[in-house]
Amino acid sequence: MSDQHLLSLNQSEAQERLCALERISELYSQGKIKKDNEGGSVNNHIHTTYSFSPYSPSAAVYMAWKNGLSTAGIMDHDSIGGAHEFIEAGKIMGIATTVGLECRVSMKGTRLEGKRINNPDQLSVAYVALHGISHKYIDYVNEYFAPFREKRNERNRKMCDRINSIFENTGIRLDFNSDVMPISNYGIGGSITERHILFALAIKLNERYPECDRLCSFLKDRLDMPLDDNILTKLKSGPEEYYLYDLLGVLKGNLVERFYIPAGEECPSVSDFIGLSKKVGAISAYAYLGDVENSVTGDKKAQRFEDGYIDLLFEELRSLGFNAVTYMPTRNTEKQLLQVMNYCKRYGFFEISGEDINSPRQSFICKALQNPMYHHLYDSTYALIGHEMSVSKCLTKGMLGSQTLESIPSLDQRVAHFAKIGRESL
Repeated sequence: MSDQHLLSLNQSEAQERLCALERISELYSQGKIKKDNEGGSVNNHIHTTYSFSPYSPSAAVYMAWKNGLSTAGIMDHDSIGGAHEFIEAGKIMGIATTVGLECRVSMKGTRLEGKRINNPDQLSVAYVALHGISHKYIDYVNEYFAPFREKRNERNRKMCDRINSIFENTGIRLDFNSDVMPISNYGIGGSITERHILFALAIKLNERYPECDRLCSFLKDRLDMPLDDNILTKLKSGPEEYYLYDLLGVLKGNLVERFYIPAGEECPSVSDFIGLSKKVGAISAYAYLGDVENSVTGDKKAQRFEDGYIDLLFEELRSLGFNAVTYMPTRNTEKQLLQVMNYCKRYGFFEISGEDINSPRQSFICKALQNPMYHHLYDSTYALIGHEMSVSKCLTKGMLGSQTLESIPSLDQRVAHFAKIGRESL
C-alpha cells in the first residue's frame, strides 16, 4: 500500500482513477516505471472497494499488472458495480480481465439444508460465485442484487447495535450511518459486509487506544480475546498500512460469533441463483472451503466444513445445476485439493481458481500455482476469458449464452476450445 500511485488510483471518481491509470501506462511505455514481476500469473478472485478491499477497480488492475499477472478477475460480494471500470482499466494496462460476483445462497429445501457448508457463521447458507458474466448483463446483475444489499443493511444495522451492547461503558460506539456507510461504495452500487463493520470498529479502537500494547490489553482483558505470539507480532511489528487490516482479522476471528445475526431474506435461493446464472450466460460456481485446521488468512478458527460429506456435496451440486467449483490453493492441503479435483473430473465440473484479495498484506501472486498439480488452472483461466468473450458476443446477437458453454459435451474439449479463444484475445 506504500506504492505512490495508489493514492491517485483510489480517488473518489472512477473517471479520475482511469485517467490516473492512463498516466501510469504512459510512464511505463516511456520506460520511467517498471513492473515488479513478469511472471504471467493469474487470479480470478480480486475484491475491490465495491465490497471490501483497499483497492478501487483501477487500483486492483494496477496491482495485478504491477505484480506480473496476465489476467485478473473482479469478484465482489453481492455487487458487480465495479465491473465496467475494471474492464476499462484492463484495456488501459493491457491485461485480460474477467468479471464475476460472489454471494451467499440459501440451501433450504436441498439435501444440504441444516449442514455447515462453506460458511463459518451459519448453517444452510453457502458461498457461491458467478464467473464470466456477459458484459451485456453487468448492470442487470447489479440491479438484481440491489434489494439483497438493502436487506443486508437491515441486518448490518442490527449487528452494529449488538456490537454497541458488547462495548457498552467502554467509550466505543459504532454508528452505521456515520461510521460504516462512508467507508463503503454502497451509494454507487457496492455492498456492505461484516468486514466493513469490523474495519469501522478497528478505526474506533485505534482512536481510543492508539498505543498497540494498551489495545492488546483491552482486547485480552475486556473482551477475552486470545492473542497468540503470531498475532501480537503482526500488530506490533507489521507495516503501519497493515495495522487496521490486521486488527480487523483479529476481530473477525474472535468477535463475529458474538454479534452475528443469521442472514435471511438477503440470500437468494440456490434455484434462483442458478436461474440467474443461465439467464446472463455466466458460469455458476460453488466455492469449496474444506475443513480448516490452521487458517492461512488468520480469520477462521479450526472448524469442520464439507469434507465429511463430500460425496453428498458433489451429488447435490450436480443435481442443482452448478457448472463449476472454485477453490484457493493456498487455503487447503494438497490432499484436500487432489480429492476436489478428482470429484470435479468425475462430475464434469469446470475448475476455477483465485486468491481472495481484500487486504494489503495479501500477495496478488499465488505461488501455489507454480506446483505442477495446479498447472491446469491456467488453462481454466484462459477458458474463462474465452467463455466470457464468446457469451458476450452471443448474447449481443440474441443467442442463449448457456449454449455457448454447453455446446461441447466433453469438459476437456470445452476447456481447450475456450482457452484457445482466451489466449488469442491477448
